[in-house]
Amino acid sequence: MKIAMLARNPGLYSHRRLVEAARERGHEIDVLNTLRVTMNITSHRPIALYNGETLTGYDAVIPRIGASITQYGLAVLRQFEMMGVWPLNESVAIGRSRDKLRSMQILAKHGLGLPVTAFAHDPRETDQVIRGVGGPPVVIKLLEGTQGIGVVLAETEKSAKSVIEAFRGASVNILVQEFIKEAAGTDIRIFIIGGKVVASMMRTGAEDDFRSNLHRGGSAKPVKITPEERSTAVRAARWMGLNVAGVDILRSNHGPVIMEVNSSPGLEGIETATGKDVAGRIIAFIEANCRPGITRTRGSG
Repeated sequence: MKIAMLARNPGLYSHRRLVEAARERGHEIDVLNTLRVTMNITSHRPIALYNGETLTGYDAVIPRIGASITQYGLAVLRQFEMMGVWPLNESVAIGRSRDKLRSMQILAKHGLGLPVTAFAHDPRETDQVIRGVGGPPVVIKLLEGTQGIGVVLAETEKSAKSVIEAFRGASVNILVQEFIKEAAGTDIRIFIIGGKVVASMMRTGAEDDFRSNLHRGGSAKPVKITPEERSTAVRAARWMGLNVAGVDILRSNHGPVIMEVNSSPGLEGIETATGKDVAGRIIAFIEANCRPGITRTRGSG
């Protein structure tokens, strides 16, 4: 099988592991810098080019599209889909997951546990937004943030108003969420492949940091999840339409609540914490499911 991986940095752990796993199983895999792919959009013979050469013969494409280039990356992935190349995660599904507001609306529509969340455009509604999530402390998130960047804990009403007004002044969109105090700075990353949980870890934030992201100095260890947590993660990935997903949940007093559904979850933390060959499981899933010309996103929204 010939596989393309859309990734800007082939040296990242996740990308190296996927390449190793694919080659160990006898496949050819090329890492293509997403921003260097150009597209010829025609009705009868859409093509993609890389360094001036036409990309042909690929059976599957693994999208590892960075958040900062989502729009262009999804356009490139759609081009591969138009060319009949099977995508590990489809462009529509990735687009859903990258839009925090839309993804939460989809999950809420299907009855999945979420933190109480408020969103408003008019700055005059700041008081209403803060009250809507139960008052301070509140978590304020940039809609375009990732890896814990653009996430602020406001512990008083005054600080919450100041942060919200500052973000609004910079013309950025934000969500305001209730703070799940009982999570105590930890969350659980549940790794889904093909509708099944393959690994899970508990992440704990660095000292004095409520965010548990490993990129921000957090630590991780394997964790046994409950049947409710397993069901929540599987359903979240399904309703996003993602074959591969990292579902981040918090343990709240009223059950698991979803913080995010990540369409390009990193492999280093989960493989290191659990000792499992997640990269190999991803390649095995591609082997079992890759079919030419099939690009039909599951789920609604």
